[in-house]
Amino acid sequence: MRNVLKLSPLALLATAGAALAQDPALTETVTEVAPTMDKGDVAWMMTSCLLVLLMIVPGLALFYGGLVRAKNMLSVLMQTFVITSMMMVLWVVYGYSLALNPGGSLDAFIGGFSRLFLAGVTPDSTVATFTDGVVIPEYVFISFQMTFFAITPALIVGGFAERMKFKAVLLFIVLWATLVYLPIAHMVWYGEGFLFTRGALDFAGGTVVHINAGVAALVGAMVIGPRTGYGREPHTPHSLTLTMVGGSLLWVGWFGFNAGSNLEANGITTLAMINTFVATAGAALGWLFIEWTTKDHPSLLGAVSGAVSGLVAVTPAAGFIGPVGAIVLGFLAAIVCFYFCSTVKNALGYDDSLDVFGIHGVGGIIGSIGTGILVSPSLGGTGLDGYSMGAQIWVQIEGVLITIVWCGVVSFILYKLVDMLVGLRVTTEEEHEGLDLAEHGERAYSY
Repeated sequence: MRNVLKLSPLALLATAGAALAQDPALTETVTEVAPTMDKGDVAWMMTSCLLVLLMIVPGLALFYGGLVRAKNMLSVLMQTFVITSMMMVLWVVYGYSLALNPGGSLDAFIGGFSRLFLAGVTPDSTVATFTDGVVIPEYVFISFQMTFFAITPALIVGGFAERMKFKAVLLFIVLWATLVYLPIAHMVWYGEGFLFTRGALDFAGGTVVHINAGVAALVGAMVIGPRTGYGREPHTPHSLTLTMVGGSLLWVGWFGFNAGSNLEANGITTLAMINTFVATAGAALGWLFIEWTTKDHPSLLGAVSGAVSGLVAVTPAAGFIGPVGAIVLGFLAAIVCFYFCSTVKNALGYDDSLDVFGIHGVGGIIGSIGTGILVSPSLGGTGLDGYSMGAQIWVQIEGVLITIVWCGVVSFILYKLVDMLVGLRVTTEEEHEGLDLAEHGERAYSY
């Protein structure tokens, strides 16, 4: 999201009413800019909501499911599906209120309670877009942001796949979404948020979604420890076919993620759309190139992983940079992510099962900082008022560092807390048996 309302719709109406009461002469001016709603914008945003849902279930679920061993397939599907459902309920109860509404004395860091249980929201409530005088229904804005709230914690499960208790997963995710996601979303996307007012650019979730999820996954992988036999026995994906299907659904759904973040259907929406095409394609070729060069063979897993790294990298930049810049960003991001998923991970010995940090964390960092460079009009970007490349890069780095530190510290504390309360890890015997049977009493496949 480029921006959200600085005030809730009701607060904006109250402000406008107070101004009119003080100066009736403003009536004519207000009438001239009366909010308008375009059915095309509304239809596009409803479609974007469904596209992001497609990214999660079945997209992410199948992408992750194919990457684990057959005995853990259902556990990944279960975690993804239940987390999605749980986050949607929490978003309505308090998530929307805390993330994207006024927060009183803490307004720079977290929202308040004015929208608990969506209080005051009706079919007639509206939210402003980025074009003066253009609005969309608040319900569609709530739904769109709800899908972001759902997919982000679902990404984390790839870091500790195949070894964490289901009840521990759910407890951690509830706490993490509340104490990590909501403050970061408020700081980045809310009009009075700390990082927003600093000028940090995050079109569709480089910091809020990908760096957040990647860091939490890395911390989880390190706190929980590697899978039994990691490094000594194979932990190969059981179905790259399903991974390819899931990855392809992620690519399709990502158009809702990126292009939908413009909140309306116009030229910037089409810019985000083409960038989502070409950054992904460039990244798939980038990973293919570096893998073929260093390992003497190209792989389907590499091509799909590269595509996802490109999607991640272009997310914060989608509506700010040009298509050529998007290709370069995707290509370079894939190469760096490749090294983190292989050389760096092997050197440090941590077991990030499905490379959540290597792709989402690292890709998000590259994309977030790269946005500060490629937004430059001289490089094909849309430009900013008073743009200075050096200053913007520093602002982007600030946003990245604040996200990493807040997410890393709070995530570590939450993992330790959950371990004390219910225990994080299944037993060695249950891990050998597989989480499908041990945790859920069913199999993905009949033998």
